Amino acid sequence: MKVELTQLSSNEYQKLISERMTPAMAASYLKEQRIVLRSFVEMLRGFYPAGDILPRLISAFMAADPRANADSVSRKIRNWLSGKNRPTGREDIFQIAFALELTEAQASYLLGLCTDFGIHYREGREAVYAWFLRMGYTYMEARDFFDTLPPITYPDVPPKTTTCHLTRELQTEFMRIQTTEELRACYVENLGNFGQLHMRAYYYFNKYLDQLIHPAPAWGGTYEPDYSMESIMQQYLSFHIPSGKDRKNYSVVQKLIKHNWPNTTALKNIRNQKEDVPRKLLLLLYVITENIMDSAYHETDEEYVTLEERVDDHWWSLNALLTDCGMPLLDPRNPTDWLVLYAIAAEDEPMSERMEQVIEHIYSDV
Repeated sequence: MKVELTQLSSNEYQKLISERMTPAMAASYLKEQRIVLRSFVEMLRGFYPAGDILPRLISAFMAADPRANADSVSRKIRNWLSGKNRPTGREDIFQIAFALELTEAQASYLLGLCTDFGIHYREGREAVYAWFLRMGYTYMEARDFFDTLPPITYPDVPPKTTTCHLTRELQTEFMRIQTTEELRACYVENLGNFGQLHMRAYYYFNKYLDQLIHPAPAWGGTYEPDYSMESIMQQYLSFHIPSGKDRKNYSVVQKLIKHNWPNTTALKNIRNQKEDVPRKLLLLLYVITENIMDSAYHETDEEYVTLEERVDDHWWSLNALLTDCGMPLLDPRNPTDWLVLYAIAAEDEPMSERMEQVIEHIYSDV
C-alpha cells in the first residue's frame, strides 16, 4: 500500500512542476476539489473488503462496552462508514483494527490517517495492543491483559535528555516477544522508558524553531534579538489563515486546511513539551525553513541542480522525516500535503511565499 501511495505522490509533484501552475490556478485546483480527498472509509474498505463491516464493528464495540447505548454506537459507526466523520480516538481505531483482524501495519496506517501518528511503541498501552494484534488475539484479551499491568507514571514534562531513538529500540524489543509472560516481563522492565509524547518529532520541531527564534543576520549585518513565539506566529506561521472559529460557510477544503492550524498557545505548549507536535506544524516548519537546520553545505543550492532534482530531493527528505517521526507519508489527496508539494516546486521564490499566495486565494471569499 505504501508503495502505491509513494508512486502516486511522485506523479503528482512532477505534474505540478510540468504545469507550472500560478498560485491562483493552484487555489482554484483545490477549491474546485479536483483532488479526490482520501477518506477513512476508503482505506478501511481497502483493508477489509468483506460486506459485513458494519455489523462486525457494531458487535465488537458493544461487546467491549455492554452498557453502551446500542443506538448511539450504531449511529457513530454508521457516520464513520458513510464518510460523515472519522474516528479521532486512538482507542476506537485499535478496536476497529482488532474487530476487522487488520495487520499491525494496517492499524498503524489508520492511526496515522486519523490522528497524525502511527502506533507509538513508547506508549505502554499501544505497545501491548500492537503485540496482541500481531499475535492474533482479540481487543478484549489485549485490554484485560493491560489492566493487570502496573501503572505508568508519566512525568509532567518529559526529560529533555530522552533519546530520540528509544521508540525504535522498544519496538524492536517488543517484536522479539513470543509469550504473554515475556510481554509482562518486558513491559515491567521498561516502565521507566515509556512516554506519551513523540520525542523524534519534538527533535525536528526544536531544530526548525531554533532557526526562527535566532534569525541569522544578512550578509554583513548584525544579529537580531531572539524572536518570541508571538512574533514567530505572526511573521512566519499565520499565512493569512482567517482567525475565528466560525466555519459554517467554509468549503470542505477550507475547513481541512484550517483544521489544527498552529497558534501561539500551541507553539508554547509544544516548546514546553506539554503537547505533541502535529504533523501539519512539522510540514509548515519544513516549508518555512526550507529544511535548513544547520549551516552545512547542500548541493541542492548549486545553480546546476535542476528544479526537478531539487524537488525530488525535498520529496525524499520530507518522507524520510515523516517516516522517522512515525507519521504518514506525503499524500497529494490531502489538501495540506498538496500545498506542501506545490510549495517545494517553487523555482524563483521562497517556498513559504509560494504557499502563502495560494492560501490567500483559497480564503479570498471568506
